[in-house]
Amino acid sequence: MDEAVRDGVAEQRERLMESLRIYGGHYAELSRRFATWLGLHSTDATAVLEIAAAEERGTPLSPARLSERISLSTGATTALLNRLEAAGHITRAREHSDRRIVTLRSGGHIQKRADEFFGPLALRLDATMSHYPPRLLQQFEAFVADLNTTMDSHLAERTSTPSRSPGATDGGTA
Repeated sequence: MDEAVRDGVAEQRERLMESLRIYGGHYAELSRRFATWLGLHSTDATAVLEIAAAEERGTPLSPARLSERISLSTGATTALLNRLEAAGHITRAREHSDRRIVTLRSGGHIQKRADEFFGPLALRLDATMSHYPPRLLQQFEAFVADLNTTMDSHLAERTSTPSRSPGATDGGTA
């Protein structure tokens, strides 16, 4: 590790992680503004975006999968879906041969509104990425996928490990 520090690799990694944190903050702020623009609570807007994005990828979400994606309990997700469906923002359909499986679809206006809101940014981001060779973008895509896998693993471990208070002791004695 001393060699990595001498070569500036540690500082480079730190700068990269800071840049990713800043990007995450920008993404969160953009999501908050989209919610305000739609007149929705931020959690509702996040759910609508997840549903629309999954549809766009050709892999529509079920309520259970949405619950995982936005970190809500199944009960809270049901209440959220009831609100969104009543407002006409989403529909629940039984499209699968197993009629117990519910598929979530965004209302037609949602994709149009999302395109209107995010379209200009998408063009700017595409223009920015066009300056980089495809091979570098492939490497960055793999890098980000590895970071996401690492974060998913860490979060799964943290979920399965009971939390302890900072001052807690094992035997209850000090």
